[in-house]
Amino acid sequence: MDAVFLISAFRKNQYPPPDRPEIAFAGRSNVGKSSLMNVLVNRKSLARTSSRPGRTQSINFFSVSNRLYLVDLPGYGYAKVPIKVKKSWQHMMETYLSERSNLKSVVVILDIRRDPTEGDMQLLGWLKHYGIPAIPVLTKADKLSRQQTLTRSSLINNQIAERALIRPIVFSVKTRQGRDEIWEKIDDVIET
Repeated sequence: MDAVFLISAFRKNQYPPPDRPEIAFAGRSNVGKSSLMNVLVNRKSLARTSSRPGRTQSINFFSVSNRLYLVDLPGYGYAKVPIKVKKSWQHMMETYLSERSNLKSVVVILDIRRDPTEGDMQLLGWLKHYGIPAIPVLTKADKLSRQQTLTRSSLINNQIAERALIRPIVFSVKTRQGRDEIWEKIDDVIET
């Protein structure tokens, strides 16, 4: 799969032209967003990964096979950055999510080992309110047993069911579990 980094944008006028469908990726800091994107496009370091929360501080656009854009949004939550920076991220994300005409869906990434945070629930509620389909993905499944994975997946599904129209997809970077299912959901929203 041909995937290339295009641009890091801080303002709307820096976005690439809205000439193809776009799928954004959002989640708490350190939830595995960049790793998920890398597995989806079969690349080790397309999106930068870090053990330090808050590394993504801009909206990063990637072109995939000249067919669509994948967009890495800044993480939210406990990133160790100044409050002023966090507020600028929030404004960037709100502007992007509310004004990007070619945005087809947002992959909302949650850590399967943790309950959804207030930020996760707000994002899901906001997407539902504005009619932007959410594709919830539960990362880090390889850190749990099969039974724990089933239990946690069901619990989280119940917690977000009113805000997300589809059941969360269980994903593992190590085993690549869920990769094909995520692509199926992306293809579904692109074709509608």
